Amino acid sequence: MFDPSIKAVLCDIGGVLYVGDTPIPGAIEALIRIKSRYSVRFVTNTTQKTAQQVVEALRSMGFDIAEDEVLTALDVTKLFLKNHDSRGFYLLTDDATAFFDDLNEIERQHYVVVGDAQENFTYERLNKAFRLLQSGSELIAVAKNRYFKDNDYQLSMDAGGFVSALEYASGKEAHIIGKPSHDFYRLACSSMNVEPAECLMIGDDIESDILGAQEAGLKTLLVKTGKFVVQDLESGIMPDFIADSIADIP
Repeated sequence: MFDPSIKAVLCDIGGVLYVGDTPIPGAIEALIRIKSRYSVRFVTNTTQKTAQQVVEALRSMGFDIAEDEVLTALDVTKLFLKNHDSRGFYLLTDDATAFFDDLNEIERQHYVVVGDAQENFTYERLNKAFRLLQSGSELIAVAKNRYFKDNDYQLSMDAGGFVSALEYASGKEAHIIGKPSHDFYRLACSSMNVEPAECLMIGDDIESDILGAQEAGLKTLLVKTGKFVVQDLESGIMPDFIADSIADIP
């Protein structure tokens, strides 16, 4: 591709492979080329869907992707809670909350877990989360993205603003599970048995995808699709490579 040391690829999903429910032109073919040469993991901060739901949606668009190739922030969050023998109070969508049902038998509830809860971001639920934090619970941000490209092709507010509100009110700093967490990127690399320096991250988010991956030791490629805006190129963050879309990757 670009560098003979690259042995594997991490690829963001929304905004890189598709926007709304439509594949990026040429993305299906590009993915076939990339997967023929490299180990690939598809990584996403989406907290609205489980890995199974992500795969089903991608397959319906024509992408050939297996469930074990997808790593979501929800997957890593569940692993974190299991490792800490705890369950959470979840500010998530109903579907995402149900993903954690198998932890309900755990007696200890030591964490407030925040993702893109959409209509579940009510004052009542936010205030309950605040009171739990005041009582000693710790704050987990499944992801802390500022915004995302929505189904109407406009940017919509993501969970980051709500996480920041809880941080400000409670005086506690959130532990970030998904991108740009170093642990998230390193877990994804280890799942392919490669070191971070041997992996390329393809993404459309200049902060979570590019800066986060660079700080974890990966090489990066920014695509000008999805949530990309021209101002990203003036942010001071310099990707290793830039392409108009995933279809333009050699």
